[in-house]
Amino acid sequence: MSAANQSANPTPLGLTRRHLVATAVGSLVGIAGRQAFGAPPASPHFDLRDIEVAGDKRIGRRFTLMVPKHVGTRRVPLLVLLHGLGETGDQRTGAHAWVERYGLGRAYDRLRSPPIRSIYASKGPAWRFWEAQRLAEVNALLTAQPFRGLAIACPYTPNVYRATNRNQTLDAYAQWLVDTVIPRARKEAKVLSDTAHTYLDGCSLGGYVGLEVFLRQPGHFGAWGSVQGALGAHRVKRYAKRIAAVIRDHGKRHIHLETSTNDAFRKVNRQLSRELTKAAVAHDWRMPPGPHNQPFLRDSGTLEMLLWHDRLPR
Repeated sequence: MSAANQSANPTPLGLTRRHLVATAVGSLVGIAGRQAFGAPPASPHFDLRDIEVAGDKRIGRRFTLMVPKHVGTRRVPLLVLLHGLGETGDQRTGAHAWVERYGLGRAYDRLRSPPIRSIYASKGPAWRFWEAQRLAEVNALLTAQPFRGLAIACPYTPNVYRATNRNQTLDAYAQWLVDTVIPRARKEAKVLSDTAHTYLDGCSLGGYVGLEVFLRQPGHFGAWGSVQGALGAHRVKRYAKRIAAVIRDHGKRHIHLETSTNDAFRKVNRQLSRELTKAAVAHDWRMPPGPHNQPFLRDSGTLEMLLWHDRLPR
């Protein structure tokens, strides 16, 4: 985003007032939709565990873990998912955000039982979160290679914007993930425990925090991704250089950026994609239709993210 397009009074987070308003509206739409969606019923494809662990209460003490039931003795990759700003108020809400609000459980079930169809197809153009061509492509991909499955840890993500020292908080959170959450998840689920098969992703605030964690602990993650990441335009060039340095120093890493056509953070994500291309960093880019809200995540956003991780090399 050029300086000419920024507000004369940017927020401390590097976001314009327009971005904040758009995000707030998206959150309201999500709140309105979640009562009907709610927590998913028990799944034939995975067990959901609510796990409390040691940790600083300001950083994290809780995560949920989706353990696949359909893989038999086969080990699967571990995906760590970080949630958005709206669920940072308490540990329980944050740990359950992906399952109860972002459609994670239902997306997993849909991928296990194709064909994929739009959840909101009957609601009209404002609720169109799939392009017909992409929906056909996804179903063709699943026909050629069925969804194999992942174990998924969803830890509480702190509101780092309110931290007295943001860098120290991000340092401590990254350490908590690699020292506490990931080892416990590996004990609970049959996962491939090497770096190449340990992935990190996040939505909105979780995209930003996830990238900061990835850059602090690159030896622990073989892939990083972001869904509508609140990355901050002023950080983008530096991020691209640091990601390129990680790959140079630690070897290949898989990268994906997912935004949407009316995402408040679409431009900054596109900017990061362009900077990564300039830095010769291979990555995948996707921009389906939709705003920055929970219905988008429930219908296409979360499902596309899961499908991307599931198709990484094993």
